[in-house]
Amino acid sequence: MATATTHGARDHARAQHGTRTGTMPVVPASDWPAAVPGTPVWAETVAGGNYTHRVLARGTELRLTDLAGDACAHLLLYVDGRPWERLNTADTVKVQWNAYLGADRLLLSDQGRVLASVVADGSGRHDALCGTSTLVRNTARYGDGTPQSPSPAGRELLKLAAAKNGLGPRDLPPSLSFFQGVEVREDGALDFTGSAGPGASVTLRAEQDLTVLIANVPHPLDPRPDYVCTPLEVLAWRARPTAPGDPLWDAAPEGRRAFLNTLDFLTARGLA
Repeated sequence: MATATTHGARDHARAQHGTRTGTMPVVPASDWPAAVPGTPVWAETVAGGNYTHRVLARGTELRLTDLAGDACAHLLLYVDGRPWERLNTADTVKVQWNAYLGADRLLLSDQGRVLASVVADGSGRHDALCGTSTLVRNTARYGDGTPQSPSPAGRELLKLAAAKNGLGPRDLPPSLSFFQGVEVREDGALDFTGSAGPGASVTLRAEQDLTVLIANVPHPLDPRPDYVCTPLEVLAWRARPTAPGDPLWDAAPEGRRAFLNTLDFLTARGLA
């Protein structure tokens, strides 16, 4: 179909209506072909070397799936409307006395409050220590790290996602990554343990209204010389936040205090 004229370009564009590709958002999310546990609010497949973002309501559950075994989801979280309260990887590790993410772990802000909880983990290969890739590092390794290149850096993509939510480069703290593992040796060195394989998933629950930024790019410690990153499935549905009486609420004293801090803050503002 010719696109040299305005009419031709319009007809070509309209002919794409209803077309689905292997990596794209599904709008509305309720059109997602597979069932989810609740009313779907976000359904998307993110290509390797790409990014996505969304605002999710408190209580929403978010499931990330490594479809082909080489996805790596670099995640940042912000309290919606109050972006100065954001994911703090150091406190997430320090407060819970554990550097490894997994089921029943909490993702914390520097205010001692819970942003999200990990309610299910079928991967076990995650990282809270290294952050994401940078322009300088990717340019040195792959020849380019700009967002439009074949090897975009995670920080560059997160800058774009941040800008679409009114945030700037100064608002980007170190990120968490899911589906590519890192272990700490006795001497303090870091070992890259790679992927758990195709189909691994992790499910998070939003404990406050959140702005979610995700870049799907290779882990910075991935030793392969080529830029390898495969699609990431992102699904979210309506659910309920963790509440007193839930086993996760009382799983550890530190976690219980973080949940109490969160509830106290939300209650004072009429949000819980």
